[in-house]
Amino acid sequence: MTGTATVVGAGIGGLATAIGLRRAGWSVRVLERRTELERYGAAFGIHPTAQSALDRLGVGDALRAHAVPYRDAHIRTPDGRRLARIPLERIERQAGRPELLISRPYVLDALLAGLDAFGDVPVKLGERVTDVDALAAGADLVIGADGIRSAVRTARFGTRSGPRETGTTAWIGIADIESPVHGETWGSGRFFGLTPVEPGRTNWYAAVPGAATAEELRGLFADWHDPIPRILDATDPATWIRYGMRHLYPALPSFVSAGPALGRATGPGPGSAAAAALPAPVALVGDAAHAMTPNLGQGACTAILDADALSRAVAAAPPGRTGLTAALRAYDRERRRTARRTAFGSRTLHRFMSTDHTRLRNAALRLLPG
Repeated sequence: MTGTATVVGAGIGGLATAIGLRRAGWSVRVLERRTELERYGAAFGIHPTAQSALDRLGVGDALRAHAVPYRDAHIRTPDGRRLARIPLERIERQAGRPELLISRPYVLDALLAGLDAFGDVPVKLGERVTDVDALAAGADLVIGADGIRSAVRTARFGTRSGPRETGTTAWIGIADIESPVHGETWGSGRFFGLTPVEPGRTNWYAAVPGAATAEELRGLFADWHDPIPRILDATDPATWIRYGMRHLYPALPSFVSAGPALGRATGPGPGSAAAAALPAPVALVGDAAHAMTPNLGQGACTAILDADALSRAVAAAPPGRTGLTAALRAYDRERRRTARRTAFGSRTLHRFMSTDHTRLRNAALRLLPG
């Protein structure tokens, strides 16, 4: 079926959803509350399943043009001893393609170029949504892709689920040197990660309990193995990004608010008088639906998979409100359990990585292959 959709949020999930719906023949517009898109340079890990989804959205080649494969990484102790190998080889063997790493601006550029190719999908910046009901009155479908503090989620699902702090402060940056090693180093209550991002540069991230200044962060990792202190020294603190780790809690019971069905097999088509009398259904994607801690590196991937699944379900729906309602429920069935499992796994890994009981944790890691 086709209709009109308003996507709230121009992040990875929102832009990918807009592309998917437009490819399915929908009329789409995107509203973003910020006056410019977030283009900070953090590296995203793109799992092979998300790469396949991007291929279906028509932007996979544009993304791969700027991505680097991630093939060799270990978990280490602060003195540099290897504890375990991150299972990147197994991922590549099973999927037939490697995990990819790419800087966020390149992902945004690929998605924006995918939208621009249609020539008729407006991305309106500086548009803060305050009345979701009014927004829903002017569209057949509203997509909440507006992040962990989603106004769309609050309007349709209430305030029971919301941002929850982990008590950990995260830092990310990109150094203009190449690290000889990649992976993560786990200490007592804190950790540090290094990944490739493009030739000559290294993406890094760190997490420490409580708050810390840039100078304190350097001090906390000053005696950790090379090249961690060099990486921090090679990065201008003015470019570092600092944020408190959060996740969405409790998990939502549904990613969709479909509204009342019309009670007949096809129902009136989008735009008819009967359909207009009903509130437009809402679907949530990305952080609006399942914001998670970054420990598994799957936030961008889950948003992309949401966008792909929602677009496929809506495209395959028969005409009418009943068909759209069924499609949204199919999307919810496909994505909610998997996304919730990923979010739970990431939160559990955060606790494991951040524990002060390092001896027991490291002993468990040594039992893993590699």
